[in-house]
Amino acid sequence: MPRRSVLVCRHADRSIISLPTGATLNPVFSALSLAAIPLEDEALRAPVRAFLQDYLGDMPPEVRARSWMGFDADFSRALAKQGWIGLTLPKAYGGAGRSSFARFVLLEELLACGAPVTAHWIADRQSAPLLLRFGSEAQRQLLVPRIVRGEAFVCIGMSEPDTGSDLASVRTRAVPNDKGWLLNGRKIWTTNAHRSHYMVALVRTSGAPEDRHKGLSQVLIDLSLPGITVRPIADIAGDSHFCEVLFEDVQLPPDALIGEEGDGWKQVNAELAFERSGPERIYSSIVLAEQWLEALRAAPTKPPAAVAIAGRMAGRLAVLRAMSLAVASKLNQGERPELEAALVKDLGTEFEQRVPQWIAEGIDAMDAPASHALMRTLAYVMQLNPSYSLRGGTRQILRGIIARGLGLR
Repeated sequence: MPRRSVLVCRHADRSIISLPTGATLNPVFSALSLAAIPLEDEALRAPVRAFLQDYLGDMPPEVRARSWMGFDADFSRALAKQGWIGLTLPKAYGGAGRSSFARFVLLEELLACGAPVTAHWIADRQSAPLLLRFGSEAQRQLLVPRIVRGEAFVCIGMSEPDTGSDLASVRTRAVPNDKGWLLNGRKIWTTNAHRSHYMVALVRTSGAPEDRHKGLSQVLIDLSLPGITVRPIADIAGDSHFCEVLFEDVQLPPDALIGEEGDGWKQVNAELAFERSGPERIYSSIVLAEQWLEALRAAPTKPPAAVAIAGRMAGRLAVLRAMSLAVASKLNQGERPELEAALVKDLGTEFEQRVPQWIAEGIDAMDAPASHALMRTLAYVMQLNPSYSLRGGTRQILRGIIARGLGLR
């Protein structure tokens, strides 16, 4: 995928960030300063591209269009052998100790080619950082080195059948007993639970659902324990990324608790900041976009309407990439940009969902019919893209976070 200059975001598309005459930029926007990738981190791009070309070869676009939802445990382990899982994690736990910019470069290349990364994705992106920030040393030693080696895959247990996006009303309960914690309840829409070794789950350890944020904790669950049933859920595209997970009298050890009891809500919000801040929140439709742009470049005539659509996509992507890089810069400085991450995720989701609509319009505007391969990719992404605004927090929830940050709520 061609490199994109971060400088193009100096003139942001006013349909993305629009200010009335005489208004001043809110601090949440002005805090997203332009950031350039340091040369030593940019140098990672070439070896990653070469590795991906050798490993993935001629994987068809409709397969690559699964983006970071494609599962291939062997690929994840091969990536780990290159030292590219846990890139920002401390060397003491097997990580590379690199900057957030290096990780941005790596993720951008993985996403651009549609690499099947979901086996290790959640563990690398949020579970390992969560354990390093809140977990015990025993939990870190148990799991983080295995995550870095591509040997342990982790899923996240948040949503439940009766709670939807209202995480504060979870009913799954872990009750303390003389052996540790007795777990009962259900989780749903859990990505790759049927392929994961562990789950980090938000559960209620005291109080009632009406108590909302009080009494919530996080626990680390070995998914091989007795009493756990995992049921994959088929989606409209024919995939089974999501699962329902049932817990029936599952006995957890005393050290299953992550962090302090009752701090689950605070920890989950910190974890979601890791989830929302990465470039995967703007590149989910990029394989489709690249495939259509290749067709447009090869076309003998280029209708102005199609060229305009290409320019619109490129401009918005440049702005979003610059914003995502600004968040990476804050992470690199040790900051916790939860609000900025929510902003990027909200705008990135809107972009990702518009891409297949724009491309459908672009195909209609072209003189020659689209190839069967392009139409297959478009059909797949069209089926998948409604989920983009649900994962990692719905747009309504994200806009509530943004409104609070702007002082509007």
